[in-house]
Amino acid sequence: MGDGNGADRLIRRIKGVLTARQYVMMDYDIRREHLESAAAITPGLESPTISPLADENWVAVRSMVPAQQTNQLMDELYDLGARAILVTTIHACRV
Repeated sequence: MGDGNGADRLIRRIKGVLTARQYVMMDYDIRREHLESAAAITPGLESPTISPLADENWVAVRSMVPAQQTNQLMDELYDLGARAILVTTIHACRV
């Protein structure tokens, strides 16, 4: 199943790899009262993924961010109170 022919699929895959090279995945924990400010720093492509943590005062956030802004964003998030800030590379994506 899928839409488009083989050439369309190949172009989509190449675009996905090129896009992935421009972004990293950033994960971090933040207190709920700072979530709105943190999400404004890392809005992602559509919106960040927010997951509850065992401590109901904290949430985990996951968002694609521009790779060139990684250190600046980590500093801003840390200053806001984010902890366990992790950055991972993305090998491919579809956007």
